[in-house]
Amino acid sequence: MDVSKTKTSFYRRLYVAWLIDSGTACSVPALMAATGMPRRTAQDTLTALADLDIDCVFVQQAGERNNAGHYTIRDWGAIDPQWIAANLMRIKAILAYP
Repeated sequence: MDVSKTKTSFYRRLYVAWLIDSGTACSVPALMAATGMPRRTAQDTLTALADLDIDCVFVQQAGERNNAGHYTIRDWGAIDPQWIAANLMRIKAILAYP
């Protein structure tokens, strides 16, 4: 299956947002474990969520230091998370994620 870089980038962002929102993977190490993507790709994808108007923020754990906390989705913007859930297997197949 030949898929454009634009489509894979879009699907990667949707999938990362879904992983965070579902509570499956809410940190960079957890995203790396769930997808197999390198740290830099995970970090870049988190940053790029804003390009889709997905409001993703890091919530620092009270009393902790050194970025102890988790990411959360505050607003999906124009994206329908139910569509992602319904198409999850297809998205994972296109991205070759476990």
